[in-house]
Amino acid sequence: MKILSVGHVTYDTTFETDYFPLENTKNRFHDKEEYIGGPASIAALLLAKWGLEVDIAGVVGNDDYGKKIKKEFTLNHVGVNYLASYDEASTSHSFVLANRSNGSRTIYCYTSSKVHLKPLQLDYDPDIILLDGYEYEASKMLLTNYPHAISVIDAGKDKKEVIELAKMVKYLVCSLEFAEKVTGIKADFTNKSTLGNIFTNMEAMFKNTIVITLEALGCMYRSTDQIKVMPSIKVKTVDSTAAGDIFHGAFVYGLSQKFDFEKTLKFANVAGALSVTRMGGYRSIPTLKEMNSIYEQVK
Repeated sequence: MKILSVGHVTYDTTFETDYFPLENTKNRFHDKEEYIGGPASIAALLLAKWGLEVDIAGVVGNDDYGKKIKKEFTLNHVGVNYLASYDEASTSHSFVLANRSNGSRTIYCYTSSKVHLKPLQLDYDPDIILLDGYEYEASKMLLTNYPHAISVIDAGKDKKEVIELAKMVKYLVCSLEFAEKVTGIKADFTNKSTLGNIFTNMEAMFKNTIVITLEALGCMYRSTDQIKVMPSIKVKTVDSTAAGDIFHGAFVYGLSQKFDFEKTLKFANVAGALSVTRMGGYRSIPTLKEMNSIYEQVK
């Protein structure tokens, strides 16, 4: 299958630390990782690592970071024909503080607002289109021009453009924070009826297949007439960077392999959980061999 991943492309610098720095202090970091980041990018890298044919569509600057990104995508077998380089923009750059003591990560992101992806003329019909909501105009055009493609959105921010795209796709896979904000309902895990209310309100608003990710708790979905939670596997969190991006990439992989819906969700849960046990974004993508081994154990 041919997959197109569309959205934010950034260069990430991750600093590993055992504490969160105080304001107005100088801090030295002895470990760092530099690699491609962004939801669409990490998902594309996962799909290529797992042997699928995937292209990335997004924007970088015609600068050193942009050239590094193109080179790394190419080395990792991600197609870059639709990765645009612009002289008038700087490549997006994220600085990530990964706190090893509690597994949290704090991200400072510079994103150029000068340019966005221009309308795309593809030389093939994609079987699956994965969006992260960042490139609104190009994404909307792709959904309109390729209605037969399986479409998935990774919805994290409740911006009006993301909400509009989320109404156009077949699969809306979103964070709990997104679902809370668009429904106006706060989740209370001591009162599970709030989760059901969030889910049914989401269904009424978007009228598509919805998955709500719950981080370490797994994900919420509908199976026939029941709203269920697919639990994640228990792991020790070292760094949660890119866990959601990896979940979405694994979800798309499951669709490409025609897994049944619950197997797809379990596979994505396992991928997201394994990713938080190691540092970094791309570096934390598990191998397909690891995935199959762990999946069989938790089946």
